[in-house]
Amino acid sequence: MSTSAGQQVQVPAPNAGLVKLAKDIFAGTCGGISVTLVGHPFDTLKVRLQTQPVDKPIYSGVVDCARKTVQWEGLGGLYKGVTSPLMGQMFFRASLFGAFGASKRWLGTNADGTTRPLVWSDFYKAGAMTGFVAAFTEGPIDFYKSQLQVQIIKSKMDPNYKPPYTSVLECVRQTIRLNGFKGPFQGLSATLLRNTPANAAYLGSFEVLKQKVAASYGVATTDLSAATITACAGTGGIIYWLTIFPVDCIKSAMQTDSIDPAKRKYTSIPVTARLLWAEGGVKRFYKGFTPCLIRAAPANGVMLLTVDKVTTWLNKS
Repeated sequence: MSTSAGQQVQVPAPNAGLVKLAKDIFAGTCGGISVTLVGHPFDTLKVRLQTQPVDKPIYSGVVDCARKTVQWEGLGGLYKGVTSPLMGQMFFRASLFGAFGASKRWLGTNADGTTRPLVWSDFYKAGAMTGFVAAFTEGPIDFYKSQLQVQIIKSKMDPNYKPPYTSVLECVRQTIRLNGFKGPFQGLSATLLRNTPANAAYLGSFEVLKQKVAASYGVATTDLSAATITACAGTGGIIYWLTIFPVDCIKSAMQTDSIDPAKRKYTSIPVTARLLWAEGGVKRFYKGFTPCLIRAAPANGVMLLTVDKVTTWLNKS
């Protein structure tokens, strides 16, 4: 469906929705792999800074965290837990971009089946719906990734600590054995609270920025340069994190807590928020913000550029 202002779109054929969905999933998966390869090291630093003890910090800042990570674990330490997001990209990006494409098509379809051009508010609505749906696939991916990323912190806090699992698959087996179906969804409530407004801001801003730039140059959004799309996507990524970073701190605390419900410290969003506040007030909710912001523009720029270009290529073929 075209998003150019004033352009009328024909009613799709019965199977057109499935074809568009398949294209959205394929393009989203390609974008997801690219963002993981570019952004995972920054995500590792973010999670470790967010979850280290405040009273006895292991890292003094983002540079120290990067230095100690490489010193203690080699370069591979920066990619700790990367198996989870790589393995889950097809499912997560299928839900993310599949839902985004379907949401835009639904919002642009009238009750009688005819279509209408999307207005700017529609992109933000579609982004919010997308964030809610995608949380159910992103939540488990983030949970397993985070569990492995913080093992080094636990080992430095306790010399007798022995990691209960050394791989994502081992973590999957133990969480399901202990908690059943609910195991991978530890911290899901915080993921939903983060994702819904964040993706409204992220995906909505990306689409609106493309529309505004294209209109200013008098071209279609598909004719925008790679640099322009990357800039729009990077700006959307920065807006994403500026919108919800404190909630992300809550999510990280809940997801890196014990997988045994009886041993958990962060049992709900209100409890977690109260405990984090007690550790350092407002500043506690911005631990790890620097690597996150450094990552936001290049990683999200690369991802949405990949998605945009792959989608354009698929629609032309």
